[in-house]
Amino acid sequence: MKTTKERLAVAIHTPLNETLSFYKTSLTGLTEEQVEKNRDLYGENTITKGQEDSIFKKIYESIINPFTIILLVIAMISMVTNVWLAKPGQEDPTTSIIIVVLVLISGGIRFVQELRSDKAATNLSKMIVNTATVIREGQSLEVAIEDLVVGDIVKLSAGDMIPADLILIESRDFFVQQSGLTGESDSVEKLALSKMSQSNFDSLLEAEALAFMGTNVISGSAKALILAVGDDTMMGEIEQTLNTYDEPTSFEREMNSISWLLIRLMLVMVPIVFLSNGLTDGDWLEAGVFALSVGVGLTPEMLPMIITASLAKGSIIMAKEKVVIKKLNAIQDLGAIDILCTDKTGTLTQDEIVLEYPLDIHGDLDLSVLRRAYLNSYFQTGLKNLMDRAIISRTEKEAKEHAILQNLDTSFQKIDELPFDFERRRMSVIVKDENEVVSLVTKGALEEMLAISTHVEYQGQISPLTDDIRVEILKEVDQLNQQGLRVLGVAYKTGLKEGFAYSVEDEKEMILTGYLAFLDPPKPSAAPAIQALLEHGVQTKILTGDNEKVTQAVCEKVGLDVDQILLGSDIDAMT
Repeated sequence: MKTTKERLAVAIHTPLNETLSFYKTSLTGLTEEQVEKNRDLYGENTITKGQEDSIFKKIYESIINPFTIILLVIAMISMVTNVWLAKPGQEDPTTSIIIVVLVLISGGIRFVQELRSDKAATNLSKMIVNTATVIREGQSLEVAIEDLVVGDIVKLSAGDMIPADLILIESRDFFVQQSGLTGESDSVEKLALSKMSQSNFDSLLEAEALAFMGTNVISGSAKALILAVGDDTMMGEIEQTLNTYDEPTSFEREMNSISWLLIRLMLVMVPIVFLSNGLTDGDWLEAGVFALSVGVGLTPEMLPMIITASLAKGSIIMAKEKVVIKKLNAIQDLGAIDILCTDKTGTLTQDEIVLEYPLDIHGDLDLSVLRRAYLNSYFQTGLKNLMDRAIISRTEKEAKEHAILQNLDTSFQKIDELPFDFERRRMSVIVKDENEVVSLVTKGALEEMLAISTHVEYQGQISPLTDDIRVEILKEVDQLNQQGLRVLGVAYKTGLKEGFAYSVEDEKEMILTGYLAFLDPPKPSAAPAIQALLEHGVQTKILTGDNEKVTQAVCEKVGLDVDQILLGSDIDAMT
């Protein structure tokens, strides 16, 4: 059987009817008989979380480790030397009892703390009950996500969680957030297979017709065919990768190292003390007892107790910050990190886009650019992303003082729109003003806007887009990027006829009127946090899908020195 990635890749290049036939399904859904067959063939829609440890194993792991084994051996030796081999009336089991009690208390604290964390995590999981709307035998049913199988036809709408890896059959203004897989909080539009404009992409996550388990529907609706469930999904593969590690942590390795160091010291010191005392006094029994006592004295019996108490305290502090620590050793590992990798958007920044400047082609403030951008953002259907909301907010604010921005929603009438897609990287609306003039207003990535524009507008005058002007614009935009600003271009053209079927072919010979510079401000807490990490010897690395110059500018604002920038293509080229 092909891997999940292979099946997903095949599905987006295969006619829908062939894919439906392959999975023994149809647009009216699976039959109950076929549901069971597909479940047997492709598996359950549950992600394996790893084998749950029994209560006895948890107790064993809480108490037994290389260091406590040494302590228990020493307790036995102490029992032999201080009780069994002691002279009558001089028996003293105190040392053995203290060591055993300390080991049990240390293990008990660890066991109770981890048990409480497991219970908290379990209770959190039980609070989440997810269902999905599935079509089976022509009927819409509400079923638990775990009951879905490959070949099911599901309906999706705003607020739903994508229940499996699937391909879209129908879509209407369908936007999803893939931050769980990509780290980027910006929503992306997904399209039905028949509307997909891309054929080549660097990652399946970029495929417009595919949606993945663990992502969320932000707006719109869709109907989709499930292609992968459970452990076979992209999210399932990530989970399995996380579950397969057995390598001891640095803390466990250090504890093992200390244990072996103590063993080596005892193996060296005990024979030396035994031989020197025996040869000096001639009482070999007394020499043996004394040598074993030295071995006991070499071992810090309180160390496990001190370590466990410190880790438990850390767990309690983290719990107050709403963090569940399932393994106490993770506390030490967290404190021992020397490199922290983090996302930028929403982590270092506020994830609240602000429109800083509406600029003409020469980089001067121009409200006519904001006016056209508002028409584009206001009249588009579907999800209004952070930039659209920033444009609308800025326009409403400026409209209080500038008549050019007033009553735009009533002065214009929307006729049609050309939705955004990742190949064009732009979207357009067609509007009609009070004078019956039909205009096409487009905004998008500046490179794409330059590609479709033949003229520019400056202070109301229209002139050809020359190479010199193009270079000037790119230079200005590069400077904005270096300041941490994200830039979109705005273009328009008039003279369109009403009543025609508009298409992306109309997005040509446009007039570039200017561009918009957006800022995602850094969080006030970001710079102090990074400085604190730096003071503790922790390097911070940024992993982001954003523009490299914007990222570099944000890093500089939060106090991160950027020595090198690696793009995804650079990493892929590494050997």
